[in-house]
Amino acid sequence: MQAALVLNASYEPLSVVSARRATCLVLADKAEILADDGAPIRSETLTLPRPSVIRLRYMVKVPYARRTAMSRRAVFARDEHRCQYCGGRADSIDHVVPRSRGGPHTWENVAAACRACNLSKRDRTPEEAGMHLERPCRAPRSTAWVVVSVASMPDAWRPYLAIAS
Repeated sequence: MQAALVLNASYEPLSVVSARRATCLVLADKAEILADDGAPIRSETLTLPRPSVIRLRYMVKVPYARRTAMSRRAVFARDEHRCQYCGGRADSIDHVVPRSRGGPHTWENVAAACRACNLSKRDRTPEEAGMHLERPCRAPRSTAWVVVSVASMPDAWRPYLAIAS
């Protein structure tokens, strides 16, 4: 399934929808196509480019600040699938301050780690284990939810996400 990025009238990213839903919004004259992926969508009487980025023609009020949900997939995306202790390929997540010692399950306390580093660190802090993080743990950027919501982000989306960050 192809995905399309939906922007508010002010070019603020709102959501990611299927290309079919994006086409329906364009046909109902509720949105305009800003970028397409080059593949046409055909009907008996009409041919349209398949939308990749659309902008709503009206402003939608967003009642909350969007945050990226905390998940394994999101942690791996933030840390680029690299172990934060040795730089190898990460396959697990690690709580910097262990949960058994009162460490919270928050963005600032979770890092991607390889199995070997996670097992050698065990139930200790990095200082106690003689390890250090390659970079500090932080909450992702405000538009990171877009990257997590799709398997791979099309290049056509990048300019519109740079506007919002």
